[in-house]
Amino acid sequence: AFVIALYLAHRAFKRDTLLAFALLGVGVGVAVNLRIMGVVLLAAIPALLALDLAFAPSWRERKRALLAAGAFALAAGLAFFTLLPHLWADPVGRVFEWWTTSSDHPEKSYVLFRGLNGRSVEFPEYIPVWFSITTPPFALLLGLIGAALILLRAVKAPREALRNTRLRFGLLLAGCFTTPILAVVLLDANIHHDWRHVYFLWAPFALLAALGLQSALALRRAIVYGTAGLCLVPAVVSMALIHPNQQLYFNFSVDRVTPEYLRSQYTMDYWFHSMRQALEWLADKADFVPGQDAVIAGGSYWGDDFRAGIAPDAARERVAEIKNFRHVEGPWAWSARPLHRVRVYDNTMLTIEGKDDLREVYAATRGRDPDVATAFDVHHMDGSVALVMEPCASTFLNARAALRVTPVDTGDLPPWREGKMDEARGFPLAEYGAFFDGKCVASLPLPGYPIAEIRLVWRPELLARETAREAMRRAKEEGRLLARSVYDVYLANGELVYTQEQCDPPDTRHPFRVSVFSERADGSSERQSAWGRETRVFEFHERGALLEDGACVALFPLPDYPVAGIQTEQYAEGGDDLWSMAFSANPERYEAAYRFAGSEPLARGAFDVHLLDGDLVYVKEPCEQADTDAGFFLHVVPDRVSDLPENRREHGFDNLDFRFFLNGAWFDGRCAARVPLPSYPIASIRTGQFSGVGEIWSAEFAVGRPLHTLSP
Repeated sequence: AFVIALYLAHRAFKRDTLLAFALLGVGVGVAVNLRIMGVVLLAAIPALLALDLAFAPSWRERKRALLAAGAFALAAGLAFFTLLPHLWADPVGRVFEWWTTSSDHPEKSYVLFRGLNGRSVEFPEYIPVWFSITTPPFALLLGLIGAALILLRAVKAPREALRNTRLRFGLLLAGCFTTPILAVVLLDANIHHDWRHVYFLWAPFALLAALGLQSALALRRAIVYGTAGLCLVPAVVSMALIHPNQQLYFNFSVDRVTPEYLRSQYTMDYWFHSMRQALEWLADKADFVPGQDAVIAGGSYWGDDFRAGIAPDAARERVAEIKNFRHVEGPWAWSARPLHRVRVYDNTMLTIEGKDDLREVYAATRGRDPDVATAFDVHHMDGSVALVMEPCASTFLNARAALRVTPVDTGDLPPWREGKMDEARGFPLAEYGAFFDGKCVASLPLPGYPIAEIRLVWRPELLARETAREAMRRAKEEGRLLARSVYDVYLANGELVYTQEQCDPPDTRHPFRVSVFSERADGSSERQSAWGRETRVFEFHERGALLEDGACVALFPLPDYPVAGIQTEQYAEGGDDLWSMAFSANPERYEAAYRFAGSEPLARGAFDVHLLDGDLVYVKEPCEQADTDAGFFLHVVPDRVSDLPENRREHGFDNLDFRFFLNGAWFDGRCAARVPLPSYPIASIRTGQFSGVGEIWSAEFAVGRPLHTLSP
């Protein structure tokens, strides 16, 4: 887009027509839409037109420059606005937001640059260095020559540099190359993963290099072209040698010979082919170990996309996880057996590591007491910390552990921890662990220096077995059973307690969703929706535990505001519910209503309907959850229509439809619901249940005596 915009700029100032400037506006609008630094052209073109206006010899020429500026501005604005729907709601405010976000972007990625870890804004030379070490030297030299010649000519002929000439276009190229670099530095814009965010700089620089080459053509053409070709040969050969990872080209200004040097100095581009090479190696290895015993270390942040996308079926079955690169020679290196490495310039892009060593780790922990017994049994091994959970579901490997290591001598800490007392590192257990034979085992490496203290932190905090066992006991002895489904759900000590006596580990694989309905929709919580509902999602490994006797327990703390009802379910990857249940958080208030229901009802249907202290009471015995899944309708006809809310007067009745679980409860094979009636005088009531296909049952009666009953 930047190349096209530069071409259209050259064409527009050469042809000097309104159509040419309108096309230029469209090209610049597209460039700005794709990369915010396209505003360099958005500012430069009007500035050049202003110069043409200043040097115009007549009113006719000035008028032409003004019309050209208008055509450019209109076309650029329309293209930019049309192609960016985000602006449509608030063009001015969101353009300002867009610009300010570029200098304070929420993505705070860290980079490895010249052997130091930090954000790119901490290295003012970040872009110039990356540009210089990844550009073929001959092209770099030509570009600098072209820029120098243009600047020298501009100093010698300033009027020519300001008028519509090739020299002025050359200055435009130099400005388009240098201005974005200055803007990134001055705005503290966060650039990461080499200079990918400003690759468009190559367009003006390549044209500057072309001008440098053209200036050399004062010599004999054959000599110039022959020399240029020879100088580009090393870059071509280097890229051919590292194919299919040629995007990792570095020139000879950096060390490409020492093994792992580039990897220790720069965040190398890990995209695309190195991952494919690893997957192809996996697919070709017929004797490879099962999936849970291997891991690809390195590659892509978007591991799931690779695993579900380009990975062959054979490889997908064998790969346990795809994760970011770790220095295999570093002090935190994991000691798993490397099976295969993908290398570029003798630098490891990623490795395929055997996890079968974790079986040996597990064997080494047998017969010894753990140093700490938490969610995992923790063993301090030689050079590592071993984590063992048995029994275990594979989802527990989704958790993260953080190790904080305090050295005996703080001088052993790496330079970037200067002034600190300890070194901290987070470990996704799926990367450092394996699931086999109903066990989860992980081995977290320790640094090589003498250690005074080790602290382990779970992210999120995992539920220890003793805590889970005590919660299950308390729920059964002191809590109240609210519902039965795949899990029995109890309410105890302000928590929902999910229990299953004989837990099937796959039942713990899918996420849980809990919707809590407040007794009043008054914003009791910031997370509460307009319907008075607050919804949260959690994974079993975050709030649950598997017990040695095969039972499993998960805890969910309820909010501190009054809760009317709760709906909970587990759902599959596509979002479909695997099971769902809804229940009241206060079943005791409905049990009292049921005891009253021994009198003659006002009406009979699928539910008997009673009147108690101004409330309607619905009771059924025996009762199952299926009886209460359908919605209830409740239509109240007043003595005077004027008593109705204004929005209901045209209908002639009040609509008080409700869901059972917000107004009722199950207990001992019975169910009861209680709904308050309005305080105004009531003539009659019509109530029942409905589903997507119509009414299930209905009853109509006057308050105090039945009128008639309609059964299914």
